[in-house]
Amino acid sequence: MKKVIKLIAISEVIILATYFISFSFYMNVQISFLSSLFIIIGSSFAYRRLVNTQVSSDMVEEKRDLLDEIEDPYELYDDKVNDEVREGTPINNAPAEELDLKAIVKEERKKIKTLSVASMKQGLKGGASLFRLVPYLFLVLGFIALKNNELLDIVVYLPSLLFGIIVGSISSKEIFS
Repeated sequence: MKKVIKLIAISEVIILATYFISFSFYMNVQISFLSSLFIIIGSSFAYRRLVNTQVSSDMVEEKRDLLDEIEDPYELYDDKVNDEVREGTPINNAPAEELDLKAIVKEERKKIKTLSVASMKQGLKGGASLFRLVPYLFLVLGFIALKNNELLDIVVYLPSLLFGIIVGSISSKEIFS
């Protein structure tokens, strides 16, 4: 934590030095830096809380790695599925005339994930977290304040966002590791 405070303090000293260039330059750098810093740290904190709540409520689902999903999207070569087939599920052992196609279709439909109220609620919780919304509100209001006071200089403002993103990502790695 000391490293994070030191990093932010050094960044603020560098930003304070831009006051000697001009007040407009300083305000653009300061507001864009703080906006992006708060967004990165707030998003990291919100994501961490979301993951912790899912882990504590046992909502973690097994996912295959990306390469496996690309190579075998329908799990044709999955060992677990093939072992169940070899052991003989009732569907595989039954002759074709005795299969209940309606039951098979119903079973397969249950496996398909649909958009449900629970999944929408979970996604909304992660996206509408105050730790994410407040920094974005600060970004928008800071931008509007600079524009209304005729201090906005996009050439200075945009690169300063990158500076805040870098410091924010380093800080969030230190804080949440």
